[in-house]
Amino acid sequence: MSALLDDAVESFVQTVGQDLAALAAAQGMATDRVRADIEAEAENLVAAFIDADTQHGDSALAAYIRLVSSRTPGRLARADPEGLRHAGLLAGKRELLGRPSAIFQLLLSADRAEPKDRAWRYLTTMTTIGRAVAAIDLHANRAELDALNRHRNALLDAMYRAGVRTPHVAQPDGGFFAAGRPSRSSSPLSATDELLALQGSDEVPATPSPPPPPPPRSERPTARPAASQREQPPTPSPHPDDHAADDHAADDLPARDLEEVLAELEGLIGLEAVKVEVELVTNLLVVQRMRRERGLPTAPSSRHLVFTGNPGTGKTTVGRLVADIYRSLGVLTRGHLVETDRSGLVAGYVGQTAERTRAVVESALDGVLLIDEAYALSRGEERDYGREAIDTLVKMMEDHRDRLVVIVTGYPEEMSTFIQANPGLRSRFPRTIHFPDFGTDELTAIAHHTAAGAGYHLDDAAITALREHLHTIPRDQGFGNARLIRNIFEAAVAQHASRIVTVSDPADDELSRLTDADIRAAV
Repeated sequence: MSALLDDAVESFVQTVGQDLAALAAAQGMATDRVRADIEAEAENLVAAFIDADTQHGDSALAAYIRLVSSRTPGRLARADPEGLRHAGLLAGKRELLGRPSAIFQLLLSADRAEPKDRAWRYLTTMTTIGRAVAAIDLHANRAELDALNRHRNALLDAMYRAGVRTPHVAQPDGGFFAAGRPSRSSSPLSATDELLALQGSDEVPATPSPPPPPPPRSERPTARPAASQREQPPTPSPHPDDHAADDHAADDLPARDLEEVLAELEGLIGLEAVKVEVELVTNLLVVQRMRRERGLPTAPSSRHLVFTGNPGTGKTTVGRLVADIYRSLGVLTRGHLVETDRSGLVAGYVGQTAERTRAVVESALDGVLLIDEAYALSRGEERDYGREAIDTLVKMMEDHRDRLVVIVTGYPEEMSTFIQANPGLRSRFPRTIHFPDFGTDELTAIAHHTAAGAGYHLDDAAITALREHLHTIPRDQGFGNARLIRNIFEAAVAQHASRIVTVSDPADDELSRLTDADIRAAV
């Protein structure tokens, strides 16, 4: 794995080094010290990811020694893992992942002044280093992958708050970022220190009349404000030829960049635990691919998933993103999503259920099949046709294990019963991701973005009325979450229309503003 780590570090050094050197040259500074800064940054990142689990295994330390000694002749040339571990050279390095580095802050500041994706290139090449460290061992270390996710998300947070957009991923305008200078010591300033000093202020200048600070990550707007948080009803009885033209058109589109898909996932409102689990699955797949490309053994793992939670919690939205992720990684060649439920799989007569189930599965080959309320298949008498659908599904999952990913969704307890209904299901669905109900703040944020996507806005009184109503609703099984917000919004728009139609020559604001009266009438 030494070559893999070397390649990741060299990509980071070359890519970020070019950006930093260009900034130094633009300031009339010598660029000869830039390489040393970037080399130190890369070395610190490798050390921090190795230190993430505090175990400092022999293989990871050996890779670190080879990396450092090859890039800086004479350093660690005679070191061995035991000596490095005893010296505690890497101990505490994981703390570096708790915040953006000075170099990243500098690139972010430059992007704010002149957008050129410098911070994004740092983020993507840094992510490659983290995955290369995780790929050193046969079984990727959960602590290392979690550390990578946290650091990556911290950088995305910084970009969001600075108002710096990620490529091809919609984000709201505005926001701010206060970038303090790094602490100074008696040692000579590095090239990065000098560039930060040339900013001329302890903070990145704000744009004139900046908007209010953006919400925390749990309230970030989705990259698709109007629809991405909505769960669409299952596609009834899909057939292999249904929407064939749309599917083939999608086949012609290039696979999306993985980091862009992950940035869109990160932009969804709430769902913090879900994001962590999906990012973990993604990183595991990337690490397996990296090892496979180097001819190294990989640990077998299932790609099928169980999503549990109430309606409207984003299961279908995340399912679509999972399909995009799998296509980006080459796991699936099409990466389309086919949605269905019991009615789409089960027929009313003997022999028809297997045929219908096969047709649905075949329509999802090379993509993702999402079965909503899958537990309904295991209900009923022993001779119920749902059991036939399950048996057919399990067989086809095995027959097409390299061409199909299945996601089953439903309430937690019912899904547990469903997985136990067939031994083949238990072995194929080892990972469950739970989608919790949204809190009132998150639902309010969803309401804001649902309204904005349709050209409306809620005034302060409307938001107060909405929050009061949400506080009265029990968060029990069947709570509608984003679906509830959509229903309230649509009813409020209808009420708004009934009210405005009686107004002579209404102003533009009146035509788009929902009031507390509209909300109270809607609920």
